[in-house]
Amino acid sequence: VQLQASGGGSVQAGGSLRLSCAVSGSTSNINAFNWYRQAPEKQRELVAAISNTGRTNYADSAKGRFTVSKDNLNTLVYLQMDNLKPEDTAVYYCRAIVGIGNPPFEYYWGQGTQVTVSS
Repeated sequence: VQLQASGGGSVQAGGSLRLSCAVSGSTSNINAFNWYRQAPEKQRELVAAISNTGRTNYADSAKGRFTVSKDNLNTLVYLQMDNLKPEDTAVYYCRAIVGIGNPPFEYYWGQGTQVTVSS
């Protein structure tokens, strides 16, 4: 499974961006997708998740502002980010969790895409 993230950029506070993650390879056993972010000198943190059935979860910092979605074929995953804040500045990564049923699962990461929000 290969993932390619795109859509990052520089916006002012209050603006919006939509990140995309293009997925290729064997997508039939993908269990879920995650969006993570990592700010300078901080640990990578989970921002949003979407299961194969479309169930979503968000970090408290993302609730009400970010929306994760995907297509039915697991080939595209999106993160719509609205009302962006300077503290959202980070490199954003998409991740696929592969495996059906019980662990062990496999994890695949895309390269990051930079999001910079200015005040």
